Amino acid sequence: MLTRNKMVPELTVSDIQQSLAFWTDLIGFQIAYERPEEGFAYLDFDGVQVMLEQYFAEDGQWHTGALQAPFGRGINFQMTVDRVEPILARLAAVQWPLFRPFADAWYRSGEVEVGQRELIVQDPDGYLLRLVEALGERPVR
Repeated sequence: MLTRNKMVPELTVSDIQQSLAFWTDLIGFQIAYERPEEGFAYLDFDGVQVMLEQYFAEDGQWHTGALQAPFGRGINFQMTVDRVEPILARLAAVQWPLFRPFADAWYRSGEVEVGQRELIVQDPDGYLLRLVEALGERPVR
């Protein structure tokens, strides 16, 4: 049984089938459930959850302004995964471009630095995904 997170972003997409191919085949999400007749899918990847909804201009969806491509301007989603290398391999196999070079990064958090291996990529609608693998903590340098 699916345990729904307390916060799950719902992303408007221009082509639900293209988005599902990216999110499931390349990133590794599973479809928890979908309503194809509505262009809707609820996705899960080891507890990371997102909803995708097909954009229908005439449908009165919950939009606060006109949508223009890329839809994902100004937002990025950090998602913690067990390993980023398999995702990187799937993206490389189809020559999907990375937004930034694949790298390890350390961020100060109080008295320590928190490390993460980062894979940063855009989905077909420009939503920025930062898939991270935890590297642990170290003293601030």
